[in-house]
Amino acid sequence: MTVSSAPGKVYLFGEHAVVYGEPAVPCAIERRARVTAEPRDDDHVRVEAVDLSLDGFTVEWAESTKDRPDVDVPSSLVEAAMGYIEEAVAQARDALDDHDAGFDITVESDIPLGGGLGSSAAVVVAAIDAAVRSRDQRIDPRELANRAYQAEHTVQEGQASRADTFCSAMGGAVRVEGDDTRAIDAPELPLVVGYDGGAGDTAELVAAVRELRERYEFAADTVETIGDITRRGETLLADADPGEKPDGALLQELGELMDFNHGLLSALGVSSRSLDTMVWAARDAGAAGAKLTGAGGGGCMVAVDDTDSTQSALGYTPDCAQTFRAELATEGVRAEE
Repeated sequence: MTVSSAPGKVYLFGEHAVVYGEPAVPCAIERRARVTAEPRDDDHVRVEAVDLSLDGFTVEWAESTKDRPDVDVPSSLVEAAMGYIEEAVAQARDALDDHDAGFDITVESDIPLGGGLGSSAAVVVAAIDAAVRSRDQRIDPRELANRAYQAEHTVQEGQASRADTFCSAMGGAVRVEGDDTRAIDAPELPLVVGYDGGAGDTAELVAAVRELRERYEFAADTVETIGDITRRGETLLADADPGEKPDGALLQELGELMDFNHGLLSALGVSSRSLDTMVWAARDAGAAGAKLTGAGGGGCMVAVDDTDSTQSALGYTPDCAQTFRAELATEGVRAEE
């Protein structure tokens, strides 16, 4: 039995804009997807999925995932979940140079599916790593990140960025701009996450921003402005002491940039009433800044606050189903044996 885990992430800056070549800065957090892979003697793949904000399901297929599990969640999320697993298996087979390799795969995750914390990237990264290692081979983390990106790129019909998969594979804070991906030093940010219990449709939201950007010049300018905010945020992070708590002035400016970023994402139509409510609850509680994280449309927001006030306020916010403090995951994909 071979087990790999990979972390989820929050975006400090840059979601959606990163699709158009602007920079983004995501940070890995200690919420993980764990994938167990066992080789089979045939070419079938059997997947059991647990805790993916679903009720759990089991599917077995030979050439394609024609049958879908019968669970009470939006069909688009089920389709995406199965698509990510299928593409992860295809990438593992390609890395192994064995396109008939079969696997029994179990997926467990404490990352909400579709919530904006990189659940699909974490599952794909962990699945490829576990499948390859179950056949007594190894895969370099950068190659793994690239293969996971290719899997997401296929499922998201060419609209994925490298940000989520690179962050999940490498851990820590990263900077992604087009094909330029690298780790960056970051202080120990006091991150608080609020989750509304729902999920957005990533492909649908990305497509909506694309349509808006193509229709209006000012929408394209908004995307570029998000890139400018990200560059300023990256400069602030570079000036901080890695692994140390940032001082009040730095935290305040980072928070202001996060507030700007959220406002622009809202203008692009990817926020929601529940996300806005949680963002304002965090700000009213004294957070230095707060914004949605991920594709939007529901799911998660992230705030920076070195007190307990934001987490407490979110706990009393009706639109918030869950809140937790998010610790930076300095380690990306890892073996769990």
